[in-house]
Amino acid sequence: MPVIHITKTSVDRLQPAADGQRVDYFDDALRGFGIRVSSTVKTYFTMRRVNGKLVRAKIDTADKITAEKARKQAEGMLADMGKGTDPNATKRERARLAEEMARALTVKDLVKEYLDKHAVNKRSGAADERLLNVEVVPVWGKRKAEDIKKRDVILLLESIIERGAPAMSNQVLKITRKMFNFAVERDILPHTPFAGIKALAPTTSRERALTENEVRALWGAFDKASMSDDMKRALKLVLVTAQRPGEVSGMHSSEIDGHWWTIPAGRAKNGREHRVYLTDLALELIGPLTAIGAESGEQMPKGYIFPCPHDNKKQPIDSHSLPVAVRRNLAWPVIGKDGKQLYDKAGKPATENRLDVEKFTPHDLRRTAATFMAGMGFMDEIIDAVLNHVKQGVIRTYNRHSYDKEKQQALEAWGRKLASITLRNESNVIPLTRKIQVTR
Repeated sequence: MPVIHITKTSVDRLQPAADGQRVDYFDDALRGFGIRVSSTVKTYFTMRRVNGKLVRAKIDTADKITAEKARKQAEGMLADMGKGTDPNATKRERARLAEEMARALTVKDLVKEYLDKHAVNKRSGAADERLLNVEVVPVWGKRKAEDIKKRDVILLLESIIERGAPAMSNQVLKITRKMFNFAVERDILPHTPFAGIKALAPTTSRERALTENEVRALWGAFDKASMSDDMKRALKLVLVTAQRPGEVSGMHSSEIDGHWWTIPAGRAKNGREHRVYLTDLALELIGPLTAIGAESGEQMPKGYIFPCPHDNKKQPIDSHSLPVAVRRNLAWPVIGKDGKQLYDKAGKPATENRLDVEKFTPHDLRRTAATFMAGMGFMDEIIDAVLNHVKQGVIRTYNRHSYDKEKQQALEAWGRKLASITLRNESNVIPLTRKIQVTR
């Protein structure tokens, strides 16, 4: 059998064998390491006697693994073979165990595996967990993961659309497909039922921005909305500051210094620390930064501005609760005098819009603020700085200006505009040119 020194160059030079023929080349340095060349493929392998029997074990093809990596794998395999381990038998046993695991694994088990091993590393991990536990586990949880077929996926997505949540249907497709792909990549499942499935609902662009009349109506409607005071203040603060709903809901008193709120990198969506100017209206919505300690009776930092209502949870309200509160108030059930749900002529539950505007999301409030700032003549650069958008191209590398002054001017101007829209007392609005010193 021919002997060569197996490297990328030497392997690339090997000519394909004649049709139906195979040629084995062995390495001149690592005994038992070789490459088999056929008319179509080149495959690395190891060969050594195991318990008296000559065993050949495949490593991988040359188009999928480098010669250097193949050599390292061969060293480990040959060492194991010298100890009496047959890699082919080991591979068969792993395949058998994987098959057994796939047969026994329920979708609920797979959800836990995905959340523990993959979603935990994602910024949106909590959102993935919530979606899977609400939309997937109740329907598929007890079923074997390997039994889920393409038709099951389609039926699940259609049922979500039929209840009036097309966007959620697309999101379920996105996350659940990732979960099954994860299972295939980890050799937990042999295949995914999501091959060839496309979103069943049209993907709509998120371009909603409220008009002046809508802002005015919404601001007044918050008074009658069926949500907590913290929810109302948080939603208003999204509109006032133009910041992301999740960043607002997680606000902590330690992040606020006078008129400036610093969102730490760990909480910012793009991973970059961000300074936000707080107008008087914003500070009014935030409220006191101190509270009287329950045990000490002394003044102490408040902590989370919008705390979770559960006393045993030392955390802010869940950012997911903001869009939930909005959706519920956009279609609040109408209850009769007898305390029972009323229905319309079509037999569907009767609802009322307690927010007095057409469908919107908390993120649309952020877009609304940005749209008004653009309408007042502020340049995109300044608005992007307010929104904490990452600079693009060469500007990202060379422009290190913080835009603090410009951000303050834009948010103060937007504050005055918002005050005029909502008919707040003009005497409480701070002029743009006036500088403020606040001790809090």
